[in-house]
Amino acid sequence: MKNLYEPATLDDVLRRIDALVPSTQHAWGKMDVAQMMAHCATSLEVAAGRRSARRLLIGRLIGPLFKKKFIDDSEFTKNSPTHPTFVVADRRDFQTEKDRLVEIIRAFSGGGPSGCTREPHSFFGPLTTEEWGLGMYKHLDHHLRQFRV
Repeated sequence: MKNLYEPATLDDVLRRIDALVPSTQHAWGKMDVAQMMAHCATSLEVAAGRRSARRLLIGRLIGPLFKKKFIDDSEFTKNSPTHPTFVVADRRDFQTEKDRLVEIIRAFSGGGPSGCTREPHSFFGPLTTEEWGLGMYKHLDHHLRQFRV
């Protein structure tokens, strides 16, 4: 399984992001490409410890049961519910969000496991730094596939 701490994986993700343009259309979901990048940047900011996302009751109850799906080789389900912290419904500037996403990806990857949050995931609960790296790659990959890159 790929993770964002690997240089080759980082290069691949950045190449895919570079292929996005303001007119890139989604294959599923409601977000446009700028909103998707803002959504992904926010989740990485949480993983890097730059912001927090409160634990949801539903996550406390059933999150650990689904944790394996967060870090295994399976793909995320399309149109899954989103934690309120990560919902992006307002209009966003494409270039601003692209730059923000690239910056946080580089910071998260460059910080390695020691730069990762020690806070529990808002749904899945406690994660190791390795699990954060796997999950953040999987989340990015899911949304990049959503926009066919």
